[in-house]
Amino acid sequence: MLNLNGKSILITGGTGSFGKMFTKLILERNPDVKRLVILSRDEQKHFQMAQEFPEDKYPAIRYFIGDVRDKSRLVSAFEGIDVVIHAAAMKHVHLAEYNPMECVKTNINGAENVIKAALECGVKDVVALSTDKAAAPINLYGATKLASDKLFIAANNIKGNRNIKFSVVRYGNVMGSNGSVMPFFLNKKKSGAKFLPITDDKMTRFNISLEDGCEMVFYAIEKAWGGEVFVPKIPSYKIPDVATAIAPELEQRLVGIRPGEKLHEEMITSSDSFNTVDLGDYYAILPQKSPYSNYSKEEYKKAFNGVDVPEGFSYDSNNNTDWETVESLRQLVVKHVDVDFKV
Repeated sequence: MLNLNGKSILITGGTGSFGKMFTKLILERNPDVKRLVILSRDEQKHFQMAQEFPEDKYPAIRYFIGDVRDKSRLVSAFEGIDVVIHAAAMKHVHLAEYNPMECVKTNINGAENVIKAALECGVKDVVALSTDKAAAPINLYGATKLASDKLFIAANNIKGNRNIKFSVVRYGNVMGSNGSVMPFFLNKKKSGAKFLPITDDKMTRFNISLEDGCEMVFYAIEKAWGGEVFVPKIPSYKIPDVATAIAPELEQRLVGIRPGEKLHEEMITSSDSFNTVDLGDYYAILPQKSPYSNYSKEEYKKAFNGVDVPEGFSYDSNNNTDWETVESLRQLVVKHVDVDFKV
């Protein structure tokens, strides 16, 4: 297990669903962590999170109000930090479509600010959270996250003699997180809705728990060489199956795909297959060879017992071999979303 005792860690967007779970796991596993900085621009979320993780009980924790758009504030926050987890992002697809430059400022300019501040402050490890929507993006959110991924990968080329690694973790829908489909359907059921809106009855999505998303980040901190995009092997589900699992008594009414939505989500495109290695529990999309890097795919495979994926391989939520069932989805709702849920 990764040992972070004695380390100083910072989470951008740390008051969100991921940040709270990652904080919980760090404090449970590393009671002697030196400092855990929660950076977010939302003071109300800071206040709420401090009720769950009070500073008098957890003396290592710090609540730092700041915005990734503000590089000077990041430099102040990153002073003395060993590990940065970059989770801050503008994430809602439809809001990004309507407010495009706001999404660019946070997701692209904010990523560049994180990189520059990390390089200036002597940070050792930076792990950026990505999304399946960054693979072959069709919406602005996905496009900005792809640009962000590229920035973090390329940052390894400009580190000079600094002892720092930048890597990315990419995964699909997080069950129970803010804005995800499970709590959305649950809230519809509890509010007395007569039907559940289904965008398309063929729509599929990847599924991962918050805990498993956090485990990926721990893996990246410990194992990354720098420049990888780590992708988990996780199950898919069909949106109508989620609706049936949660509210079998309600009509499922087709409402059409919203602007920027895909029918199926991708995490690895066929064009990525030439640089993708199967590591067992994860795939790693390795950086393309460049004049500035001596990255060796063969050495990487040897170090992690990895194997090449087949040429033309792609990984999307529709061609998956691992699927959630209606019954398994019901169990996941109880475990990860609503302990009191009953059909």
